[in-house]
Formats: sequence, structure tokens, C-alpha cells
Amino acid sequence: MDMQMEFLRKIPEPEALKERFPVDDSIRRVKQARDAELTALFTGKDDRLLLVVGPCSADREDAVLEYMERLAKLRDRVSQRLLIVPRVYTNKPRTKGTGYKGMLHQPDPEKGENLFAGVIAIREMHARIVRETGFTCAEEMLYPENHRYLSDLLAYVAVGARSVENQGHRIVASGIGIPAGMKNPTAGDLTVMMNSIAAAQSPQEFIYAGWEVVTHGNPLAHAILRGYVDNFGRNHPNYHYEDLEAVGALYESYKLANPAVIVDVNHSNSGKRYLEQIRIAKDVMHSRKVEPHIRRLVKGLMIESYLEDGNQKIGDGRYGCSITDPCLGWEKTERLILDLAEEA
Repeated sequence: MDMQMEFLRKIPEPEALKERFPVDDSIRRVKQARDAELTALFTGKDDRLLLVVGPCSADREDAVLEYMERLAKLRDRVSQRLLIVPRVYTNKPRTKGTGYKGMLHQPDPEKGENLFAGVIAIREMHARIVRETGFTCAEEMLYPENHRYLSDLLAYVAVGARSVENQGHRIVASGIGIPAGMKNPTAGDLTVMMNSIAAAQSPQEFIYAGWEVVTHGNPLAHAILRGYVDNFGRNHPNYHYEDLEAVGALYESYKLANPAVIVDVNHSNSGKRYLEQIRIAKDVMHSRKVEPHIRRLVKGLMIESYLEDGNQKIGDGRYGCSITDPCLGWEKTERLILDLAEEA
């Protein structure tokens, strides 16, 4: 017996899908301009605060588009102080490997998995967001081999806490050409995160999409602090001033390009108590005010937010409410973003 796999259907290659669902010149111009803004921010030429903000999981196109339209109106009020990159995460890691894995797997959360339809759905949704709001967005790179399906649309990639030790994620991040945030692992070892950044910033040669490829390294690879879980399953934060100082010292010892930290204010930093995101975000802003070197190091925040507060089970039918981790609702999000713009 060779493999215990049932091959269901052939998925289009990324280039074939891009030809079938192409981007136009207006989308290319938006992406080029947004990429330049993010490069300036991570290289210290733009001192605005980056906000990676949006749903834990982009579960349905209509609610996600409504959220993005509201965010675009708010962007115009805060663009002098904040650079907003929406979270549009369509691939969701699962601790036990079961349950809803995102729009890529289930374009309709109430129906079965269909990755053929899913890969089309996520490309079309990302393209709609760029066309209709002028945002290019952030995704989690859960499956490195799938990045090419969206590579002409994305602004930012995060490598999650479960993936950050994986060689494939690290070396693919070295060649994506946009900022790649490497989260600290769930157990919290910051040297694992730093090693991942070092690998992503270094030139690499490897097999990808059936090719031997070479990269020149990604100087925009950086740290995301998301808290950690101890041996007893308890959550611990790592966003405090002392934690930021420690990461700054690690950057100096590793001699990496463009030292940068994004603080994820949910996950283990909040103990998944989503309302704590407001307090934590303001705590980080205070740390940035205390010392100029912390302000230079902490480039932004990652916030989980949707149209409605909290979360729900699949099938509950609450429009714009997360079906994965709980999120801040829109009113609280809007108030927080306005407050952060004043403090940035």
C-alpha cells in the first residue's frame, strides 16, 4: 500500500487560478503603494503605528466586506497617525486538528469541506476588498505552499505560534517580498521566534512548487508577541515593558535588520478575554511613550475585531459575530482606534 489518501479533485495551480481570476492595473497600483508604505514603516522611514485589525476568522464574505467598508471610512480619519492593515484570515489552525479550518476549507461554514471552491472564494474575496476599499490585507501563512494563490493581493503575512519552528514556513517567508511577522511559540521561548526571524531574513535555497528556488532573504521579517502557555495550561502575557526590553536586547544580540515588534493583544496576552484587548493596547502605548527606543521597536498592534462582540457557535446565525475566538465589536473597535490615533 503506497498512501492512505483518497484524491478527490485536482486543485488549479496558482498561476492557472491567477489567469482565471486576474487582478487589474488598479489593484496592482494599490498593492504597490501599500507595499511601499509598509516597507517605509518597518525600515523606520514612517513613524506611524501599524494596526493589523479584523476578524479572528474571515468566515463569510458579506460580513467581512461590511467590516472593511466601515474600517475604510475610519482609516480616512486616522491615516496621519495609523497605517491599517485588515486581518482577513481564511486559514485557521486548530489545536486538535478538527473543527472549522477557515474559508479555504469551508466557503460555507455550515456545509462540508470543499477546498476547490475555497481557494476560489478566498482569492475573490481578497480581490473584492482591494477593489472596493483600497485595502490590501493580512493573512496567516498556515500552508506555505498556498501563499502563491494570494501573493499578488496580500500586504502582510503572519506565521503562527504553532508554525514558527517549522523549516518550511521560515524559508518560504524569506522569499515572499512583504512583511512577515513571526509569532513567539505557544510555550513562549523567545529565542525560537528570533531564530525564525533570522532564518526568514537569510537567503535560502529549497524546493517549492516543484522548482528549486533561491531567495535573497526578507529584511521585513519581524517579531509578534502573543503571550504563552505554561506546562499547566495557564496563559501568561509578554507585552509588558520588561518583555519589550528583552526582545530589544535579543535583536541587538542577533544583529538582525529592521528590529520590530508587533504586539498581539489577544490570544495568551489577554487569556482570550477579548475585552482586555482595549486595556492591553493602551498599556503598550504607554510603554512606547516611556522610552524612545521602545517606541522605535514597537511598530504596531494586532487586534481581533468584528461587527459584533464575542463569538458564537456555527449555525447560531448572528451576522458579523466570530465563529472562532471572541472579538471586539465594531463600536468598541472604532473607539479604540480613535484613541490609539491620538496616542500614536
